[in-house]
Amino acid sequence: MKEHTPKEQILIRITGKDRPGLDAEVMNILADYDTKIQDIGQACIHATLSMGILVRIDSAHSGHMMKDLIFKASEIGVNIEFSAVTDEEYENWVARQGKNRYILTILGRELTAATIGATCRIITDQKLNIDGIRRLSGRQSINTPQDKVKACIEFSLRGTPKDVHELQAQLMHIAPSMGMDFSFQQDNMYRRMRRLICFDMDSTLIQTEVIDELAIRAGVGDEVKAITESAMRGEIDFCESFKRRVALLKGLDVSVMREIAENLPITEGADRLMYVLKSYGYKIAILSGGFTFFGEYLQKRWGVDYVYANELEIGPDGRLTGRHAGEIVDGRRKAELLKLIAQVEKVDKMQTIAVGDGANDLPMLAESGLGIAFHAKPRVVATAKQSINTVGLDGVLYFLGFKDSYLDEKGRE
Repeated sequence: MKEHTPKEQILIRITGKDRPGLDAEVMNILADYDTKIQDIGQACIHATLSMGILVRIDSAHSGHMMKDLIFKASEIGVNIEFSAVTDEEYENWVARQGKNRYILTILGRELTAATIGATCRIITDQKLNIDGIRRLSGRQSINTPQDKVKACIEFSLRGTPKDVHELQAQLMHIAPSMGMDFSFQQDNMYRRMRRLICFDMDSTLIQTEVIDELAIRAGVGDEVKAITESAMRGEIDFCESFKRRVALLKGLDVSVMREIAENLPITEGADRLMYVLKSYGYKIAILSGGFTFFGEYLQKRWGVDYVYANELEIGPDGRLTGRHAGEIVDGRRKAELLKLIAQVEKVDKMQTIAVGDGANDLPMLAESGLGIAFHAKPRVVATAKQSINTVGLDGVLYFLGFKDSYLDEKGRE
């Protein structure tokens, strides 16, 4: 057809019970009239189809096209509606597509109407438009419910928030009472191409602080634990607290370290997370204020690419001297290591992820492209832009855009 032939836009809406071949039958009719597809979207919820197609067609053929579609809809038992879209309306819609795009992910053990409603009100208040909503978590059985279930949905948003900091604060305010976690990210190429992920170890990959376990064996558990907690809250300098705690371990037999390593309490979801990350080619690093011996044990378990932690000095009698060897891996050093590994792997900083729980993880979280506070101390949650407090470590996968249906069954727990 010639370009000067009068044309019109028609929005076609199809709803009803989904069936194999429906899309092909609709497209065959549209193809018969040399129809151009301007936009298309489809969703299927519990075998119920909702489809929208914006078409541009020769005005002389539009009536015949709609008649054929109505007959086909009646034949296959679906509902169909048509709306005219003027050139001006179409051009205004196209102009709006250039606005900023964001992804808001909400996650919890379950998501209720109240949770989603509260989130939508914040989105509306911030003058953002919801372009799409999709479920990332798998469907759960009613008859045979599973333990440690997760529910996650992802909002695709368009527009410019009135105040990003206020948006984060509003979400953070409702998160504890709603039992949810959230991540608000720009929808850009970096989000789709993350390549390096750096983890804290103690209270992140494992559900303990190893130095506390060593201290219990040395008979100084309460004293060391008090120093550890104060350091994680950011009340005392990490390096100073580290030296004080290590000094209290003097005389402990190193054989105790193997026994602790073999019984480390692995965090819920860590095995699944590591399996998926390795399967999809991510580089993985452990950057820990803990100890190399335990980091290397986890490295063998998961095939971790890099381990940087602190080295305990061992005397000729096979006992700890109460001193450390080398530079202390504190918060500043973690951030430096993240940048260094990214350079070695030729990864842009915006393609990096950091996950941690303590105050000494804050520089690393801030340095990364995506910093996630995991079951973190209040100060860390208040500072980090993303946090996970309701589910296991594999919740990180949803913040990266993974759907449960992407994942191989043997990667599940």
